[in-house]
Amino acid sequence: MSDAFDTQPLRDDLPFGARITGLDPALLGDGGIRRALRDLWIDKGVLVFEGLEGEEVHLELSRVFGTLVQHPTREARAAHPELMTVRYKPDSGWLIDVDGDLRGTWLPWHSDLIYVDRINRGGILRPIVLPSRMGQTGFIDKIGAYRTLPDRLKARIDGLNVIYKYDLDAAQQRFGRTANASMVRISPDVASIQARLDDFPRVIHPMVYEQHETGRKVLNVSPWFAVGIQGMENAEGDALLAEVADHIVNSSEIYLHEWRLGDMVLWDNWRVLHSATGCPPDEERWMLRTTIEGDYGLGRTEADAAIDRTDYITV
Repeated sequence: MSDAFDTQPLRDDLPFGARITGLDPALLGDGGIRRALRDLWIDKGVLVFEGLEGEEVHLELSRVFGTLVQHPTREARAAHPELMTVRYKPDSGWLIDVDGDLRGTWLPWHSDLIYVDRINRGGILRPIVLPSRMGQTGFIDKIGAYRTLPDRLKARIDGLNVIYKYDLDAAQQRFGRTANASMVRISPDVASIQARLDDFPRVIHPMVYEQHETGRKVLNVSPWFAVGIQGMENAEGDALLAEVADHIVNSSEIYLHEWRLGDMVLWDNWRVLHSATGCPPDEERWMLRTTIEGDYGLGRTEADAAIDRTDYITV
């Protein structure tokens, strides 16, 4: 571990994640520090950096972990080409009814870009404006989810793939629902996305894969956007996927991040699910996020899945 920063667990009973303090942004160009940060990320999955400010630090820290790319959903892009915006505004933001409680930009458990064949490696989220309450971001480690999965389910899902389809309407979520949610008002950006859902074909991803760097198995299921199991789009397959998704979202190993200005949170999108608890409907919440390039090589469009492919990167 590097002497250039201090680390602590996110919670004493949590096997993933680390909190980092004392990191001097001026040292981010140091090769040893960069390697130490990357190694810690691979090991822990979620890194919470405290006491860091500003757009340039946000971008430079993100580049430690990979090349930055634009988010493929054009509606999400911010003024800077390497940043995307996640913003709720009381007068026009995305408003969700969650079990009878109105919340701005509530998001179910998901992996980013699971609805396309190339999943980005990660991202760093930074707050600009925070509400007076709520507004947390949740994280679940899918390595831990596989570790705690009953052996009978491990055997049943071995070699299976999940089909995903992009649709931001949480009322249409079929698996791993933690609340009854429905859209009350959609923002202009969400309306634009929903109007062109046909631009996003169905894709498949394996239910389990091994983390390349460690060999640890990942329960690679995103409850939001999942529509079925490839070759088992029937009652049996739906019941199996529902049981696996429920196991994930009911994990006892959930980290809920309480945001403060000066926080930057990095997660490994290949192994960590995240969610947003939403914010009060009359308060603003504004976050900026980078997108770290990557492709674990196992995602395919449904059309390509019918073709025997040998050119995918081994994970």
